[in-house]
Amino acid sequence: MARASLSGARTSRILVTEDAHALRRRIAWITGARLVFLTVVLGALAFLSFKGELTRYPVTMRVVFGTIASGYVAAAIYAALLRAMRYLHALVYGQIVVDQLTWTLVVWITGGPTSFATSFYSLTCLVGAILLGWRGAAIGAGLGIALYWAMSGGLVIGAVAPPSDQPLFHFDLVTPDLTYAVLANTLGVGVVALLGGYLAERLRITGGALEAARQRALVAERHAVLGRVAAGLAHEIRNPLGSIRGAIEMLHESSALANDDKRLCDIIERETLRLNDLVGDMVDLAKPRAPKAEAVDIARLARDVVELATRSERSQDVHVTYTGPESPLRARCDGAQMRQVVWNLLRNALQASPPGSTVEIAVTPTGGRIELSVSDAGPGISAAERDKMFDAFYTTRSQGLGIGLAVVKRIVDDHASMGCDLAIESNPGRGARFVVSLNADVGGLKPSRPPLSAK
Repeated sequence: MARASLSGARTSRILVTEDAHALRRRIAWITGARLVFLTVVLGALAFLSFKGELTRYPVTMRVVFGTIASGYVAAAIYAALLRAMRYLHALVYGQIVVDQLTWTLVVWITGGPTSFATSFYSLTCLVGAILLGWRGAAIGAGLGIALYWAMSGGLVIGAVAPPSDQPLFHFDLVTPDLTYAVLANTLGVGVVALLGGYLAERLRITGGALEAARQRALVAERHAVLGRVAAGLAHEIRNPLGSIRGAIEMLHESSALANDDKRLCDIIERETLRLNDLVGDMVDLAKPRAPKAEAVDIARLARDVVELATRSERSQDVHVTYTGPESPLRARCDGAQMRQVVWNLLRNALQASPPGSTVEIAVTPTGGRIELSVSDAGPGISAAERDKMFDAFYTTRSQGLGIGLAVVKRIVDDHASMGCDLAIESNPGRGARFVVSLNADVGGLKPSRPPLSAK
């Protein structure tokens, strides 16, 4: 359990690290694009200054070149913080604030409320959406609109003066035109922020779905390879295993053996039986079969599994009981596969339960459903273990390969079209209860033949 918890914490740290690196890459791209933009603007202004076309606006040019210089300084600070991988989210918020303040300054020197530069507010909203999704777009839009309204209102009431080297007629402060420009620009920024946030959210969801699909594909590929290896090993192991078991049974019947020797034979036979279970699980995992719907007497199936476990001494010193009706109680499922589900759940419960405890198999009709449950008195299942316990080759025990529950999950998933599902009820330290729920058969299918013995 502790190992599973540590694994879950390690996985969380890995995911956090991956998110941080992804955000760092996006910030780096935005910072690089900002440097390119500043360089292009600086080159254009230098060309115009060389031709003498900007000499009429000395104050405006000082503001522009000061703004560009500040942009380069800010980019250097961003690069240093990115290199250190520190305060990434604070860095994004700082970029949004600095950008919207910069655009407000550019709007002020290029015509005020009716300036062409008001579209740059929307650009920052898109940057915020790329970096932080909905939240970044909303912060960029709210801050940009607030600064734009404050600058426009300041120009109207005289609290903010236009640049001293620009004539006043460049600033259209006539009330109808001003009102239209402010409302239109505000609406434009808001719409861009909504679209940017929506697209960023859709990309996030789609990217998550693609990553989940990629992980499933990797797991499926790994399972396919392991399945082929398991099938080959199972074929090679099963034949000598049968010979060993037959020889031990013959040796056990010999009158020449002392009691200690017979106990050793019992141990060998029991371990051979356990190896046979592992081989069978590998075969089941490697070569799945599509389930065949039939009317299966779940009550009889459960009683047979309990009797088989008791007869074969698999229960060791753990008592196995059956609770449920003695009369037929039929459900729609594949009888052989559902028997394997119950058998694997019982084996798992026996392994988890301490000596002297009881494992209960219960069958309960509930309306049009039938619940088949296996309850143990083991240590229970933590939240971290629940997410992994049905994964192939995952186990918290010193013995076993973690295949039995993976087979259970696969069979239940294959029965989903028949209304089958699996639930777990557990509290750490208080045992676990696995519940398989099936659709009751109301006479639409032929009853299945009595199931064969479990392997």
